[in-house]
Amino acid sequence: MSSTMMMERTGLGMPGMGMPGMGASTVGTPPVATPTSSYLMVPRCTIKFEKCQGGMKILCSCDDQMACSMMQNLCSMLQGGMYSCCTLMNGMTVCSCNFTLGLCRCEMTDKGICITYTSGDSKCSEMIQACCDCLSCMVQDGCTCCVMMNNTPVACGCSETAAATAKPAGKR
Repeated sequence: MSSTMMMERTGLGMPGMGMPGMGASTVGTPPVATPTSSYLMVPRCTIKFEKCQGGMKILCSCDDQMACSMMQNLCSMLQGGMYSCCTLMNGMTVCSCNFTLGLCRCEMTDKGICITYTSGDSKCSEMIQACCDCLSCMVQDGCTCCVMMNNTPVACGCSETAAATAKPAGKR
């Protein structure tokens, strides 16, 4: 399926944040894992960040209906927990934002999801909008963004501008 990405689950963990379904291992007993147990399929989408009254909106849209349904189902199952975004360049984390300053709401759209992150406090709203500027700049300039709920990736992709300027594989 070309509308999904394979991601290593262990590489997305934030320091101090536990991964769902992964407990601390006892000293002396290494964790046992099959070669593919730490990977999962994540819907590939176009991500757009917008400022709004009191915060920001994250718009994730998919052209592929199956990827869109998968993303919407993941969001429905994981709603109510911590939301975060992680931007990556060449597989390395460049920026990571945990959405802890306000209220997050996830709504379904016809082509994906819209996450609204707002606060009633003016200083928190300023910080949220600064995160919006940062994340928007990162994806516009070529970073891949991974949107997570409860540290589980629900969408991964880049901006429309970055996708349009990327050269197709094999072409020079």
